[in-house]
Amino acid sequence: MSKRIINQCLGVAFLGWCLSACTVPVKLVEKNANKSTPESYNNSQDSTNSAKTKWKEFFTDPNLASLIETALTNNQELNITLQEIEISQNEISARKGEYLPFVRLGGGAGFEKVSRYTSKGASDDMSEIRPGKRTPEILPDAYIGAFASWEVDIWHKLRNARKVAVANYLASIEGKNFLVTNIVGEIANSYYELMALDNQLDIIRRNIQILNNALSIIKQEKEAAKVTELAVRRFEAEVFKIQSLQYEIQQKIVETENRINFLVGRFPQPVQRSSQQFAALVPTKIYAGLPAQLLQNRPDIRQAELKLEAAKIDVTVARANFYPSLGLSASLGIRSFNPLLFVNIPQALLTSLAGDLMGPLINKNAIIATYKNANAKQIQAVYDYERAVLKAYIEVANQLSNIDNLEKNYNMKNNEVDALTKSTEISLKLFTSARADYMEVLLTQRDVLEARMELIETRMQQMNALVNAYKALGGGWN
Repeated sequence: MSKRIINQCLGVAFLGWCLSACTVPVKLVEKNANKSTPESYNNSQDSTNSAKTKWKEFFTDPNLASLIETALTNNQELNITLQEIEISQNEISARKGEYLPFVRLGGGAGFEKVSRYTSKGASDDMSEIRPGKRTPEILPDAYIGAFASWEVDIWHKLRNARKVAVANYLASIEGKNFLVTNIVGEIANSYYELMALDNQLDIIRRNIQILNNALSIIKQEKEAAKVTELAVRRFEAEVFKIQSLQYEIQQKIVETENRINFLVGRFPQPVQRSSQQFAALVPTKIYAGLPAQLLQNRPDIRQAELKLEAAKIDVTVARANFYPSLGLSASLGIRSFNPLLFVNIPQALLTSLAGDLMGPLINKNAIIATYKNANAKQIQAVYDYERAVLKAYIEVANQLSNIDNLEKNYNMKNNEVDALTKSTEISLKLFTSARADYMEVLLTQRDVLEARMELIETRMQQMNALVNAYKALGGGWN
């Protein structure tokens, strides 16, 4: 076979390799996220948004502000997230280093003894041709030099990988902001719950005192033969029931305090609060603004958007794996079997420069699967973003409705308490004048206790709805 035919065959083979290596699958369908939102919540075009208010201005209670401030420093989950941000930032530097040349400086020494019955051993043995000029049987070797390698980023695969790392880093920051929002909201809700429990405990203790006074009256009435032993026992049972409720509330106070202590990052200790001011708390007006503002105010939505951006770039990175990669390598140094000869330049000089072009030819299943997975993850990220937007809107709508209904509920509960308080006074007067049965007094006392407890519960729900609305709008992290 002539040299010309061999060269033609090699050329055809090389061309076939290039075509095969550069063949990529059909670009998969890219799904775009729907970023549209309703125009308003309640047909209002007012863009004033409570989410812009910093948490230090939104929560004016100094005890609550102190708890939040401490939590933002000591909370373990938040500090873990901060380290994740550090890891993401280091990932950017690592990705950037991958598309820059790698240069290493090093050296080494050793020796080599080759077999006489090899081509190298036979060529080293020059005694038969040039007597006395045989290469030493054991040959030392030493070198010092710089070695460089560089993958030329022709298809911007490595640069795009760095862009993915940047997007993930920014997403981790938004994740931290979302965690801060949740911590602020959880501490505020627990704080208001603790204040409500204190007030409920105070009501129970006052109610126990009232029932004990009523019990003493019942006992006097029994001695006067106006009531039976049954009345006395029923009132005693009611006192025991309320006392048991007192211990349940005390246990809830301990658990709520420790929930706050955990969020603050400290061991159990009393939580400073101004519970006596709870009854005077009035929920501040919340301004919802426009739904489109959620896209900027909610950290979880921004995090989902950045993850979507990273997923899209990941698809281009995975697609670039189908193209050939160009690698360059070079070295510069000195090498000799005797270190004393290092100074003999250029005889001891060691240099090299090489390039290689490689691409996938056979068995592309792995990179095809990687490409399809990247595209599937990009579609997942689209749905995740759309879900985050929908969830945010529904959370705001629910809390705005909750605030409105709780305000009406509180007014009705307040009227109920006033009516029952007056009926309690009337029932006691009627009982002492023998115009009412003891059960009427007992049931009225029970009703007024339940109504007062529910009134405090409703106030707590109002404050929680205010906090949750502030959080749903995207406030608390700034």
